[in-house]
Amino acid sequence: MIHAAVKLSKSVISLSRTSLVAATSSQPLRFLHDGTNSPSSNPVAVQMINYALSHARSQKSDESYAQGMLILEQCLSTQSSESEGQFAQNSIGTVLLAMSNLLYERRSFEEAIEKLHRVQGLTRSSLGVRVAATEALVGLYLQLGQDDTSSVLADKCLDFLHKDDLRSNGGSKESLIVRAKAVKGLVELVTGNLESAESFFHGVQDIEAWNGTAVLSYGEFLHATQQFSLAKELYQNIIEGVPKNEDFSDMNTLAICNMASDEVFLAATFAFGQLESHMGNFRAAEEILTKALTKTEEYFGSSHPKVGVVLTCIALMYRNKARQERSSSLLIQEGLYRRAIEFLKAPPLESKGAETKLDRGDILALARGGYAEVLCVQQNRKTEGEKMKTWAEAVWSNRRMSLTDVLDISEPSSKVPVIDVRISRVL
Repeated sequence: MIHAAVKLSKSVISLSRTSLVAATSSQPLRFLHDGTNSPSSNPVAVQMINYALSHARSQKSDESYAQGMLILEQCLSTQSSESEGQFAQNSIGTVLLAMSNLLYERRSFEEAIEKLHRVQGLTRSSLGVRVAATEALVGLYLQLGQDDTSSVLADKCLDFLHKDDLRSNGGSKESLIVRAKAVKGLVELVTGNLESAESFFHGVQDIEAWNGTAVLSYGEFLHATQQFSLAKELYQNIIEGVPKNEDFSDMNTLAICNMASDEVFLAATFAFGQLESHMGNFRAAEEILTKALTKTEEYFGSSHPKVGVVLTCIALMYRNKARQERSSSLLIQEGLYRRAIEFLKAPPLESKGAETKLDRGDILALARGGYAEVLCVQQNRKTEGEKMKTWAEAVWSNRRMSLTDVLDISEPSSKVPVIDVRISRVL
């Protein structure tokens, strides 16, 4: 173990030197601006961030991620004191945001959250840096089922944006306010308050600095309220227009963790597939959801819990297709549900259900609830199915729809469920 640690340390030192040389020699030193007369962040730090992220993801191994994190830690140690001005705090903030991104990708949520809270404390940093941190915190807390904390953070973000001086952010404050309001709208969507959510999405399409995660949340609101044509247009715009790579040089477009551009692209594709299924276009839905599955496997790995989220939705699509076409797809559904439950890391049925705090609890309940239906139609497996159904109903916590409502989506209803794969929640 000691030998491995020494080897890792030596390789990281070498990589750090390489990244520093690359950052300082690949192009002339220039400052990055956010529309004001002062530089927004250290360009050397930005290039080291890009190198660290690229290296960590090149192999997607524990070692490559550890090396990426150590490069970022070295980068952070070279930045000025947090007590200094905006330039120094922006540089520190972007490094911390990058570190939280890698920690999130390794599912070290508590450590990622700690870094994001630290960014929030950089009160002299650009508004964009702090909005990115808050947006990511809200997304992570929603994924972890801590909705009240998410709501408080979204409110605080809107509060400090309204109090801050517009001139201090180069005139881009309006787009950040719209973005922060959309985050609050997402919180309201998750908690089932559709009327309240609508009020927070005003102006999302009007901002000059188009933001993918804000538009996606608005599209999901339109989808949930059955404004299908408008939702479809927004989903397609995101798929065609969202940047495919992070840009840590622009303080006003920073987005990380489950709000990053790659996540938004995947979530928009996934939501588009759900929409086609809800409209009865099952061939298109199957094609789009299959693409979403492939992209999710490529980005996160073939056994990541988010793959389980996509598989659950595909199983539900086949279920709805079979009901409407009066056909059967029980074997296909069972295979999909079994894989989804495995990747979602479901606890044993003997667990206490509602008393047990679960990551992605609603998705797990949906997967097991759907699987229970498949089992219950088979006489020799009905007992197992009933047990699974009881567990799923105990875990289900969605406030807008019951588990039965979601599973009976093919029936005429005023409610349509939308799974947001960014936060692994049913809206």
